[in-house]
Amino acid sequence: MSNYTLEITNLTKKFGKFTALDNVNATLEKGEVLGYIGPNGAGKTTTIRVMLGILKATSGGAKVFGMDSWRDAVEIHKKIAYVPGDVTLWPNMTGGEVIDLFVALRGKHDKERRKKLLEMFDLDPTKKCRTYSKGNRQKVALIAAFASDAELFILDEPTSGLDPLMGHHFQQCVLEQKNLGKSVLLSSHIMSEVEQLCDQVCIIKNGKIVDTGTLDSLRHLTRVNMKIETVKPIENLATLEGVHDVIEERGEVDFKVDYLNVGAVVEYIAKYGVKKLESAPPTLEELFMSHYDTKGV
Repeated sequence: MSNYTLEITNLTKKFGKFTALDNVNATLEKGEVLGYIGPNGAGKTTTIRVMLGILKATSGGAKVFGMDSWRDAVEIHKKIAYVPGDVTLWPNMTGGEVIDLFVALRGKHDKERRKKLLEMFDLDPTKKCRTYSKGNRQKVALIAAFASDAELFILDEPTSGLDPLMGHHFQQCVLEQKNLGKSVLLSSHIMSEVEQLCDQVCIIKNGKIVDTGTLDSLRHLTRVNMKIETVKPIENLATLEGVHDVIEERGEVDFKVDYLNVGAVVEYIAKYGVKKLESAPPTLEELFMSHYDTKGV
């Protein structure tokens, strides 16, 4: 039996002649958070709909808890919590009634946990859903998910409509579930959110996975950001192998250097008398954008 909570293998989904997903592969282990990132239209939501058994794969497929996502969808849904990016609720039900309904579908109902989440997300559960803003509808879905006893959380742009404070509370909830050994698939284009929460990252572009791995392993494939101040001006820095985007301002030099060339560049700079040297790995946003030009996506 597989050790993976989620296993996507050679997943292809076509709509007529259009290929929405092209041979997608990804895995998620128990207790991990997987960031699934890409712009709108890249294939993130289509992947999730196949995982949920809403769409049938053209070829390949997805297994959740070792079960086939299409054939065993009913059993799978008993153990997952799903939060879409645009939540639609029953207008005449209260937020509290919707939360209780969703939690009841997954079995256990922890009333203390529900109360804590309502306070954390500052939601009035007595109001009718038709009166809620987009952000409050999102809170209902998040509270229903995190109040349940799910083993896998599938979160598709879950913080759209939330303010920064609520976004922080969301991150706390994800980390809490991770610490309990639960698995989380987080589909997002908010890079800071993914960078802070995720153990693994999959970058999808035009229906294909273009990069996957831990943040550290992906950073080894790209450029290090450096800021230097030296006693003497550095000569011919821009001509060194692996150096890019040199900008001089107020006695400091900002530039990027390919990972494999860092040692040689630092050795070259040392002879000019280093007063200050700062280096930082690329952000996830820089990793992401390295796969997209401005005509982009």
